[in-house]
Amino acid sequence: MPERALTPLYPFSAVVGLDDLRLALLLNAVSPAVGGVLVRGEKGTAKSTVVRALAALLPSLEAVVGCRFGCDPAAPYAACPDGPHEAGPDAVVRRARLVELPVGATEDRLVGALDLERVLTSGQAAYAPGLLAAAHRGVLYVDEVNLLHDHLVDLLLDAAAMGEAYVERDGVSVRHAARFLLVGTMNPEEGELRPQLLDRFGLAVQVRAPREPRERAEVVRRRLAYEADPAGFAARWAEADTALAERIGAARTRLPGVVLPDAELTRIAGVCAAFEVDGLRADLVVARAALALAAWHGRPEVTAQDVRDAARLALPHRRRRDPFDSPDLDEQALEDALRHAAPPDAGSAETDADPGEGARDGADGRSGPRDGDPRDDPQGGDPRDSGPDDSGPDDGGDGPGGSPRPGGPGGGVPDREAPTARPHGGAQRREQDGDSRFAGAGQQHAQAAAPRRARLFAVPGTGEGTAGRRSPAYTRNGRTVGARVPGGGLAALHLAATVRAAARWQGARGRVPGGPLLLAAADLREPVRRGRESNLVLFCVDASGSMAACRRMGAVKGAVLSLLLDAYQRRDKVGLVTFHGAEARLVLPPTSSVEAGAARLRELPTGGRTPLAAGLRRAAHTLRVERLRDPRRRALLIVVTDGRATAGADPVGEAMRVAAGLAGDGVAAVVVDCESGPVRLGLAARLAAGLGAEHVPLTDVTAQGLAGVARRDRRRAA
Repeated sequence: MPERALTPLYPFSAVVGLDDLRLALLLNAVSPAVGGVLVRGEKGTAKSTVVRALAALLPSLEAVVGCRFGCDPAAPYAACPDGPHEAGPDAVVRRARLVELPVGATEDRLVGALDLERVLTSGQAAYAPGLLAAAHRGVLYVDEVNLLHDHLVDLLLDAAAMGEAYVERDGVSVRHAARFLLVGTMNPEEGELRPQLLDRFGLAVQVRAPREPRERAEVVRRRLAYEADPAGFAARWAEADTALAERIGAARTRLPGVVLPDAELTRIAGVCAAFEVDGLRADLVVARAALALAAWHGRPEVTAQDVRDAARLALPHRRRRDPFDSPDLDEQALEDALRHAAPPDAGSAETDADPGEGARDGADGRSGPRDGDPRDDPQGGDPRDSGPDDSGPDDGGDGPGGSPRPGGPGGGVPDREAPTARPHGGAQRREQDGDSRFAGAGQQHAQAAAPRRARLFAVPGTGEGTAGRRSPAYTRNGRTVGARVPGGGLAALHLAATVRAAARWQGARGRVPGGPLLLAAADLREPVRRGRESNLVLFCVDASGSMAACRRMGAVKGAVLSLLLDAYQRRDKVGLVTFHGAEARLVLPPTSSVEAGAARLRELPTGGRTPLAAGLRRAAHTLRVERLRDPRRRALLIVVTDGRATAGADPVGEAMRVAAGLAGDGVAAVVVDCESGPVRLGLAARLAAGLGAEHVPLTDVTAQGLAGVARRDRRRAA
């Protein structure tokens, strides 16, 4: 049968809107030293499509013939495993590669490992390169980068920082060049990135779907045209893509001659200092991006406008201090910082320019992404405008008519304190102990105390879930504690255990003295590694009238925020159930976004009666559903309450019966006791006993320097 032709990628120049994203990618294509792009945005906004389309624009490169690591013949890597390469080696011209790293990739797939087939068949120790080697001098694209396993993130950090990959595993010791343009996409609703990886991305862009109907219609129109005839659609945009590729090449040639004046370098340093970014990487990235911008626009030296646009793309993700901070950048704050950072003799003409002028420079480099080119105008008359903007599920775009960009209004450098408490319906009520006084009363909101470092609560026993940082587990990474016969495909080889298993059969298999080791499939052993896993941490928070005193509820919210911050650091999923009045609600379905959890908590109203049993039932139902969705992820239930129950005919008895059911299902739990005052009923401690949970006073949740473990009955844990 004839080989099936590959479907052409969606053309880069056919994308509607997404000006910041296109510009950030093009700047990295001009100057890979900028450091890559992080694309943040809601689902269906063309993130993946635009990144994949970039590959067709990258200039071709020369590589040493036969080198699996893509060495540059003009400057081959000295320690290349396929080297050493002779002077002036034969070269082959090829396209720059776009290498995709799947979220579920293993460590050996990323960095490479021992070639087991050659070891077992020929007895030779050979190294099989991984994705880092394939991405050298190209693009490494990580979709859903925020969901990547921590150990893979660490390997990416090392390679991105040093431009080299080191492999020390399975008896292999290799290093090779790994300089690549790192591009990651993510949906913030699914969780945030570790700060170390966040800082490694040179630029960050926030994308949203357009809100203007005509622009949305154009996205759909182009998409349908692409689906109907991918080759024909790509051909109609080939000329525009070729022009962009030529312009990238010209800008690369021009880049070494671009000058960064001392006045603009001082401006860059002043802006970065004003935003209090950590370290000096931000200064370097802004400088490199400004140089690339000047080269892209054909200017001989960097201007204040280049600095403004570079800072707008390079600073938003670097000013976050914790996962609850907004990633946006206030345009007015940036303008003020630029103005104050300007040297006395720099003048004010450029700094007073329209702050959106450079931002509107699209992929075509003109002062408006659609000016003078009907192909970029949804209402233009070019007949080629007959298709949508995207491929796959990421349809959409963001243009001038859409939502604000990452540096748009409404962001800013926010005060990290929660908003001042403003009770609904009148003056703030004084603290009261009983629910009855609040029956029918208006709701109120309490200001959350600042989060602090929380105690470690872990699920007892040893799990086998997703690698993380909370509970003990058998994982694919971690400390090797033994060996076992593989249950399925061999993912990693425990060499010593394999040799030991085969040694006793060598005589029976007829091995001659000095000959190779004779192996059989039954001899193979894989390592057993013990590390830590991430868990589902489900909060069940009492928001009733007995908890409604603003001082007490503020402390409760502060404690839960501390636990949410701890969950972020340990890579957990989190969920939030609240109960007050007559019902319990799942206000935050289990998610990896602790930022969403913090937002729900800060907006949490309080007041009314205490349906404790309803809250526990809702938590039990949520845990059952999540167990079906992800059976390997173990759960930890954290109940935050003073133990009172006032809703129903037998509120306390019903709550205890539901608690006994949770204990019978083996749910690991912690009860955070919020009871205060001189007279205490001890109801939370009784609830903890019914759940088989650890009972923790509210004041001990954020005790510094302590490490507590959620322990249950040892017979049940065994």
